[in-house]
Amino acid sequence: MTDLWTPLGDEVLDLRAGDLVTLSGTVYTARDEAHLWMVRKGIPFNPEGAAVYHCGPIVHRGHIIAAGPTTSARMNAFTPFLIDRGIRALIGKGGMDDNIRLKLLNRGVYLAFTGGCAALAASKMTLTGVIWEDLGMAEAIWVIDVDHLPLVVGIDAHGNDLFAIVQQAARRAYEAQE
Repeated sequence: MTDLWTPLGDEVLDLRAGDLVTLSGTVYTARDEAHLWMVRKGIPFNPEGAAVYHCGPIVHRGHIIAAGPTTSARMNAFTPFLIDRGIRALIGKGGMDDNIRLKLLNRGVYLAFTGGCAALAASKMTLTGVIWEDLGMAEAIWVIDVDHLPLVVGIDAHGNDLFAIVQQAARRAYEAQE
């Protein structure tokens, strides 16, 4: 297992799809509306080496109660903008499209967190701030310090996509049964 710390640098280029990692440091949540606002208004944090978590956490009295990932593919259209500005890691569930896989080449990684484990994620997080709170709890950008959040490299900087690999293996197994 590899321990990663934000801001991320070239160490992410050594990771391979399927590797287990932990992430510590600051991450920024962003869902659909936050992505749209970043494109329109600019990124309200330093994107260089940053990690963006596709998540709309449940926050109560300054504490994160649950922080499960949302479906990353919804952010496909807005993600190239972030990668071009230095974001090194995207975190979510379900993978992203081929355009993002190609955009991550020699630049960054997509890290997968298991859906349904929102309480586990929250147990690894401390809330440190919020940006664009007027977007509402789910859509605001939450600034979170994470401590050894367990993740799997879903798409690496070499063009390997764990989701595509698993899908191809399942297709072959299915076809072998026919």
